[in-house]
Amino acid sequence: MTEVELYKLADQIWANINTEILEIEFLVQFLAVVFGYALARMLRPYIKDALEKSGKRISVGAIRRLVPVLISVSLPALWLVIQFIVLAVIRGAGYPSYILSVTCSLLSAWVIIHILTRLMQNTAWARLVAFCIWTITALNILGLLSPTLAFLDSLAFTFGDADISMLKVAKGIVAAIIVFWISLGLSKFAESRIHKTDALTPSVQVLLTKLIRVSLIAIAILIVLSNSGINITAFAVFSGALGVGIGFGLQKVVSNLISGIILLLDRSIKPGDVIEVGQSYGRVHAMGARYASVITRDATEYLIPNEDLITQQVVNWSYSSKDIRLRCPIGISYNADVLKAIQLIEQAAVKSARVLNDPAPSCLMRGFGDSAINLELRFWIADPEKGCGNIKSEVLLSVWQTLRDNNVDIPFPQRDIRVSMVEPSNTPLQD
Repeated sequence: MTEVELYKLADQIWANINTEILEIEFLVQFLAVVFGYALARMLRPYIKDALEKSGKRISVGAIRRLVPVLISVSLPALWLVIQFIVLAVIRGAGYPSYILSVTCSLLSAWVIIHILTRLMQNTAWARLVAFCIWTITALNILGLLSPTLAFLDSLAFTFGDADISMLKVAKGIVAAIIVFWISLGLSKFAESRIHKTDALTPSVQVLLTKLIRVSLIAIAILIVLSNSGINITAFAVFSGALGVGIGFGLQKVVSNLISGIILLLDRSIKPGDVIEVGQSYGRVHAMGARYASVITRDATEYLIPNEDLITQQVVNWSYSSKDIRLRCPIGISYNADVLKAIQLIEQAAVKSARVLNDPAPSCLMRGFGDSAINLELRFWIADPEKGCGNIKSEVLLSVWQTLRDNNVDIPFPQRDIRVSMVEPSNTPLQD
């Protein structure tokens, strides 16, 4: 847009102000708009209380969630209803109503956009989308959309072989906001549907959700780049250089990413499993693109790289079955009845609620120790995620109580010391 065109546009706006705004009809319509807003502010508390009471009586969840949305939009909605009534009265009297028509159009767009954006879960994206749509709608209603686009297109500069204008930048930003909002919304919807599918294992669910999210984001980026007028083929050289950079600088990151995909495909480790890696023992809370989150019994969360889960030895306590067998060494006195003691120990182990009855606990004689007869209690549990040390302690306490009540001694280490008397020698000491 040249300087002469800008002057012409300014003269046209000033002429419209002289012919429209400074007339008495404009003042009447402006006062009607102000009066409608003030009346809507006065009536809003009553409408809000009525909606809140209605929301408490509604039992349907989907309809009940709409009540906060209606409360938030009650002020512009009331204002819109009042303006429609005033517009009908003024038009019926035969007076001009341009300002009131524009106000009603803007309020209608505001109410519709506000309701749609309030139904979104992501508040930040909802506000960005609402701002873009509201701006475009307002400019279109006021008849300023075409002049604004022409003005933005005139603000251009050259970067290499590409011509970049503010209009292309604005289109790219608006397209990015809307396209990313749609892609993230579709991704969340797909994730919720996948997680509700019982036919898929947790590892497959995680893999599918990540693939869908990455695919939608990649498609959104391509749409934004193409809409901005950027030649996508120019990224071929850049992608090759990026591949070389990944091969050297991001080797560990890519290794963890590939390892994570392998773990999700072969289902050797999945969310909910109880694993042991080195000194870390706990339940797999979540699996990400780079690491797996393992929460121990003391609520410590370890972030273990996926590569370590592939290259190191991992003990998966719940890979094919959660049933595991625990061992507890027990010593009894040599004076005790071994068969009776074995029977008492097995009965004591069954008293714990976490110990399985099938397979039943079994106590074996392992050998003769220095101070006691060595026995070993073996029992099974089906919930290793609740811990193994605590159930061992519970079972050993029950065994100790049972043996004490039945007079079976658990000896402590004993040593026999023999002192030999040596007769004194009559040989005199020599210097």
